[in-house]
Amino acid sequence: MNITVYTDGSALNNPGPGGYGIVMIAGKYRKELSQGFRKTTNNRMELLAVIVALESLKIPGSNVTVHSDSRYVVDSIEKKWVFGWEKKGFAKKKNPDLWRRFLLINKKHNVKLKWVKAHVGIAENERCDRLAVEAAKSKNLLVDKFYEEDAKKTTLDI
Repeated sequence: MNITVYTDGSALNNPGPGGYGIVMIAGKYRKELSQGFRKTTNNRMELLAVIVALESLKIPGSNVTVHSDSRYVVDSIEKKWVFGWEKKGFAKKKNPDLWRRFLLINKKHNVKLKWVKAHVGIAENERCDRLAVEAAKSKNLLVDKFYEEDAKKTTLDI
């Protein structure tokens, strides 16, 4: 099965309330997903959007093309940096919890990422942006436990 996915992440004030938006298209089927978090970063939300999209697929081995406006996510995967980080145990890298989660789900599908420029009128990318911002502003915000715990450690270390 061929699936086209668009993703976007947002963090208001970065770090701050954040959210992700996802649009998935497979043939005549379309699905939108979004979720907000009370304190996180835009990069975490960009990466989490890709992860959640892949985790929501029901058929292993799907051919998935993910469109993202995040150079951080697209370059880390397409230029294979994340696989080097994994070999080094993600030493001194941000978001190791999410990168490990990505690597697990990535093995279950045939994934290709494509970078798209943000805010240039690509309909599905614009929709993901609206979903991500709305999620970040919603009252149903989850806790990004890893980020908040990591932020506490950093603050306590100073």
